[in-house]
Amino acid sequence: MTQRIADGTRVDGLRRGGARRPTALRGLHAQTVETLGSRIVRGYYEPGQALPPDKLETEFGISKTVLREAFRVLAAKGLVDARQKRGTVVQARAAWSLLDADLLRWQGGQPDAAFFANLAEVRGIVEPAGARLAAERRTEQDLADLRAAIRQMASAGNDALAVVAADLAFHQALLDAAHNELLSRMEVVIEAGLRARDAVVHGGEHWPDSVPVHQAIFDAIEAGNGEAAERAMRKLLEQASVDVDGATARRARRAAKRTGQDR
Repeated sequence: MTQRIADGTRVDGLRRGGARRPTALRGLHAQTVETLGSRIVRGYYEPGQALPPDKLETEFGISKTVLREAFRVLAAKGLVDARQKRGTVVQARAAWSLLDADLLRWQGGQPDAAFFANLAEVRGIVEPAGARLAAERRTEQDLADLRAAIRQMASAGNDALAVVAADLAFHQALLDAAHNELLSRMEVVIEAGLRARDAVVHGGEHWPDSVPVHQAIFDAIEAGNGEAAERAMRKLLEQASVDVDGATARRARRAAKRTGQDR
């Protein structure tokens, strides 16, 4: 069940096993970590800024023990550091564990152009290679998982949430089909980025049909053609970049229009 803390930040359930999961915390502890972590990642607190415990305890209605434990979790992620005479201080971005599942999710909550550019580079490195390996190593179960994701995608219609879920399922299944443990762990990066990207692309009234490009990847993997699978994946990534650019431009135009109307 989704919970909320003072500023309305959501505390969502955990995803399926396989890659590293977001922090498995409960109750006020989880909500405190969620809110403070997302605030730090999104720039609400500046690097070097001290986090005042008394003020936070009052704002969140929590005990010193809960806040101390939340700081401990955030310190393990590189977000904060305890310093003599200054207390708990926000760390510079260079100290953050950027591949941590929670950090990736928090960054994707309010993505900017830099986030999408970084995502495109990572996907361009990981997924074409993953598709080639999947074509060489896939099992019948892998094919069944990929096929099911495409069917889910095709039946989603105008349900944006269903389209996003199907997209995630396909790309997770593809990395699993490569049968490389380290490559499979990259799905936590791909998932966080895809959720942010899909929220933008599928957030409007209309979006491109994603079934054909995914079907082309599947067909190549099923045929055991690594070169074709890699090529089809690169085509999908090119289309993904075009979709993001288009959706971002439309958002900017709508925002500018609203600003003009408010004046």
